[in-house]
Amino acid sequence: MPANSSLYAYLHGQFTPLDRAFLHVSDLAVQRGYGVFDFFKVHAGQPLFLEAYLDRFYRSAQLLELAVPLARPALRAVIEELIERNRLPLSGVKLLLTGGYSANGYEPGAPNLVVTEQPLALPTPAQVAAGIRLITYDYVRELPAAKSINYVTGIRLLQQLKARGAGEVLYHHQGVITESPRANFFIVKHDHTVVTPATDVLAGITRQNLLSLPESPYRLTEGLVTLAEVYQAKEAFLTSTTKRVLPVVQIDDVVLGTGQPGPVTRALLQALLGLEAHQSRPAAAPVG
Repeated sequence: MPANSSLYAYLHGQFTPLDRAFLHVSDLAVQRGYGVFDFFKVHAGQPLFLEAYLDRFYRSAQLLELAVPLARPALRAVIEELIERNRLPLSGVKLLLTGGYSANGYEPGAPNLVVTEQPLALPTPAQVAAGIRLITYDYVRELPAAKSINYVTGIRLLQQLKARGAGEVLYHHQGVITESPRANFFIVKHDHTVVTPATDVLAGITRQNLLSLPESPYRLTEGLVTLAEVYQAKEAFLTSTTKRVLPVVQIDDVVLGTGQPGPVTRALLQALLGLEAHQSRPAAAPVG
């Protein structure tokens, strides 16, 4: 997305117009693709599930042995000021931590922290009603628990996606399902048990929100999910910050269930929308 000259970013310890926010070519994010990021939604000035995203951001940085230059309260203050400066009704905030300016193009320097905010488009009702088609690919991300900036495989497969009329890739390793490049994956079994892969996956915040639903008529759990089970599933769906709960209607050449978004998927989407609505309400002012 081209930089919007009316928006601000945070870089090198200060707020600057987004169209003037640049990193030097010596940064390891440029030289070697070394860095981590995170991304969360902001609705009406309220960041949704912020603490969970910050937990994951700091955990990803630790896994890549990168020191976040701001303590958590200071980073939270930066986010709040950026949101106030940009005043977007619906947006996504990206936290990017790079390997820093490297003297030799290989060894990390002091990490660079970049915080940006852009307008956000979510799936339309028509897109949700149609669902998405996936293709499978045998691959496991390095350091799956870290939200790294390395998306080489997913991006390399974009042309194959287009050629096959699919919207996303579903990774597996020797028939054991893991995740998609930008989403977690769930299946709905014929007894209405809802299962998401337990290992070699990023701990998605939307994924965790569904697993932690306080009241759900369905049993949601983590476990082993095989490609054979996926092809036999009654329903399937992807979850992510931007996709929310997006129905999957076909995988490879196999149509799932009726080929339409199913009732369990639709119910879980409504449950997630309820959680988001609760999060987006401004906190009540203290009494007295």
